[in-house]
Amino acid sequence: MRKYDVVIIGGGIAGLSLAYFLSQHRSVAVVEREDALGYHSTGRSAAEFVLRHNAPEVCALARIAKNFFDRPPQGFTDVPLLKQRGGVVIASADKIERFEAVLAEERRFTREIERLTPEAAGSRVPILKPGYVAAAYYDPNFWDIEVENLLQGYIRGARRNGSEILERHEILSAERDGADWMLRTAGGEISAKVVVNAAGAWADPIAALFGVDPIGIVPHRRTAITVDLPVGVDATTLPEINEIDEDFYMKPEGGRLLASPADATPCEPSDVQPEEIDIAWAAHYVEEATTISVRRIAKSWAGLRSFSADKLPVVGFSPGRSDFFWLAGQGGYGILTSPSLGQLAASLLMDRPVPESFRHEALDPRSFSPARFQK
Repeated sequence: MRKYDVVIIGGGIAGLSLAYFLSQHRSVAVVEREDALGYHSTGRSAAEFVLRHNAPEVCALARIAKNFFDRPPQGFTDVPLLKQRGGVVIASADKIERFEAVLAEERRFTREIERLTPEAAGSRVPILKPGYVAAAYYDPNFWDIEVENLLQGYIRGARRNGSEILERHEILSAERDGADWMLRTAGGEISAKVVVNAAGAWADPIAALFGVDPIGIVPHRRTAITVDLPVGVDATTLPEINEIDEDFYMKPEGGRLLASPADATPCEPSDVQPEEIDIAWAAHYVEEATTISVRRIAKSWAGLRSFSADKLPVVGFSPGRSDFFWLAGQGGYGILTSPSLGQLAASLLMDRPVPESFRHEALDPRSFSPARFQK
């Protein structure tokens, strides 16, 4: 029988970031049902880092996280974790009024935003279709996240601290044995004093398995495709392209153009696959907004973005319990907030003061407590 202080259920970015921070102080195991870590949401992310465009609490988490991304601990990674991409936000003629409102709001936060004429937007993004863009602005504060390096940094650090990371260990049953949880998994039996639910789209079913009331974590499908860029267009210099109402977005990906219809379709937790209609919408937006004629889709996929009812992450002990901890509901920002939420969860699990960065941002951890969903 393998015994641990904490067993984290879920080998995605949430569970592994927590293992990295917590394993410096507690014995930790991460259990993952799949053959590979980061298989579902983490491995299918668009890997974008932004400081705005989310709820205020998420933006504060991003500001806290950026310090880690910019200055990771010694030995964590051998490449920078962020690469500045920049973003161009575009609007068609029927959305000029909306564009002006968004531009005014964004300029409240930064002076770095540069308004672009349609001609200047076309010069900065040469694939934009002439006549489609009626208004645009450039925001330098978009970055690509080196997701694989980030994930491997968490894994290496957790293992260096003594954590065990166990793939193919789906939880089959759980029961109390005195002060401990006894877990029967596909890879054998283990015990833990505390269980952390970092199971992403499966967070509510996992809670039910432990006799804990679900809190309404709903997975949503998001689709992406990649298509070839025109000859002579350098993917390394292209910014991200965002439609003003987030009807779609595009960005370079592996030398091609990634496009998403920004769909958010509620679905059951599964190894989700893209629907033909969503693939078609992604291709439609490419042809509508750019000069690219989509004759071939190089790749298509879908990922899961799991949300709580108020779209904020859920971090904390289940009400009235000291043996079941939630780390779920990160939506589409689990990777960019992983350093901040990993540190917060570790502090709460050890009953220690929250990191000073949270106090600096006036960010109350109770904003993320599962108690807010208690009826």
